[in-house]
Amino acid sequence: MSDSDITPEPGVLLIAPPMMRDPNFWRSVVLLCEHGPEGSFGLILNRPLTLALSEVMNDLEGENMISLGGPVQQNTLHFLHRHGDLVSEAIPIIDGVHWGGDFDAIKTIVQTEMASPQDLRFFLGYAGWSSGQLDEEIGVGGWFLARAADVLVFPDDPKNLWPAVLRRMGGEYALLANFPDDPRMN
Repeated sequence: MSDSDITPEPGVLLIAPPMMRDPNFWRSVVLLCEHGPEGSFGLILNRPLTLALSEVMNDLEGENMISLGGPVQQNTLHFLHRHGDLVSEAIPIIDGVHWGGDFDAIKTIVQTEMASPQDLRFFLGYAGWSSGQLDEEIGVGGWFLARAADVLVFPDDPKNLWPAVLRRMGGEYALLANFPDDPRMN
């Protein structure tokens, strides 16, 4: 799954190296949704919260997963889904995965139970980088890059996504999946 020719663009995963100590991104897997001259936008896929959907949106009930999307504007709600055909203005990220779109359509999908938790994910906040910042971080080894797949965006167990993605990448990355939380304690 890893590829040295991968460049940052929508549909690429940013995987935090095990040595990254920034608590906002420690062992995170970020789906890059936007990358351009103005900056970059992504959503952390492996920070599930213990919030019910109704705690975030009063008029919504459902089993859909709510995750911490990143450290920026944690009072904003973002969503990824598999319903690009039903949600106008949804932005395709990879085959079978769309970002955003008409929120009224998403509310209808949730209220009519047309979407399972494996079809729709909500995020509070996002990960953002200013112009050139992400490229600079990647250039100094701050992120591993891999191509996203829908099974990684909608995982059965988001908490174990970081080692699962590294193992899927193979080679030296698979070895890093077992890197201890604190190497000094090894």
